Amino acid sequence: MTKSELIERLARRHTDVHPRNVKYSVRIILNAMALRLRQGRQIKIRQFGSFGLTFRAPRLARNPKSGVQVTLPGRYVPHFKTGLALRKGVRDSATPAARQVR
Repeated sequence: MTKSELIERLARRHTDVHPRNVKYSVRIILNAMALRLRQGRQIKIRQFGSFGLTFRAPRLARNPKSGVQVTLPGRYVPHFKTGLALRKGVRDSATPAARQVR
C-alpha cells in the first residue's frame, strides 16, 4: 500500500473528516516517525510492531560494472520488527497464495 492509497482508504472510511485533513494527518504522523528515527530513537506501536535502527558494519563490496573492490562504511538502517498480535493475525488469516509472496 502506498501513502496515497492509505490516505484514500482513510478518507473513504472516515467521511466525517475532510480528505485534506486526512492527508495532512498522515503526513504529520509519518514525518514525526521519520524525525524520531533520524534522532536515533525507537518507535513502538502496541500490537503492531516497533521501528528502530540497526547498525551495518563496514564491509568490502564489489562494483558490479567494473569488478573493482570498494569499502562501504558502517551505517545505520531502519528496521521494523512485527508485534506478536500482528504476527499472529497475519499467520492466521493470510491466504496460501499471499504466504508465498516474498
